[in-house]
Amino acid sequence: MRIFASFWRHGSNTVLLVIALALVALFAAHALAFAALSLVAVAIGAAVFFTSEYTTHRFMLHAPPQKNAFILKLQHRLHYDHHVNPAELGLLFLPVWFVIPVASLTLAIYFAVTRDWSTSAALLLGSVLGLLWYEWVHYVAHIPFVPKTPFGRWIKKYHLWHHFKNERMWFGVTNPSMDFIGRSYARVDDVDRTGTTRVLFPK
Repeated sequence: MRIFASFWRHGSNTVLLVIALALVALFAAHALAFAALSLVAVAIGAAVFFTSEYTTHRFMLHAPPQKNAFILKLQHRLHYDHHVNPAELGLLFLPVWFVIPVASLTLAIYFAVTRDWSTSAALLLGSVLGLLWYEWVHYVAHIPFVPKTPFGRWIKKYHLWHHFKNERMWFGVTNPSMDFIGRSYARVDDVDRTGTTRVLFPK
């Protein structure tokens, strides 16, 4: 129980849960229309998140340090410092001040594409649930906890290879599918160990 309590105390996880429950409540109250196709929209929203999980991690969070002091500070808080201290829970989860604007922007993008609030909300619900799952899997990877399933144990090792063997490989956190597409997957024994897994861009 302490593991679950710790998860909800950190980062934006409780806020994400509240957003998901609020969306479900709006659908249940018929303030937003929910039909069979809405389930498809939820699945699509989750798929969008799981794709962006990889692209954001690889191309944004591992982007070279920027000269602008504000952006550089963001880079450190959102990812660089997590590599320095992977076990620090305060650096593990996305902060509320980052998640709320991103969720708002995501909803705006969905609405710009669909021009329908109900469909956009269903898409956002899928993305929020995907992000919550990502945060849980990421959390489990970094705490002294043994997952119950074979896949859970394997994906934990998979993420820790990224942190402790080669930070240029294995960017997927919840699944390895995009690593195959992005050619950042390899057998762990075939990859050289780098000296920069902790400090991503040493001076």
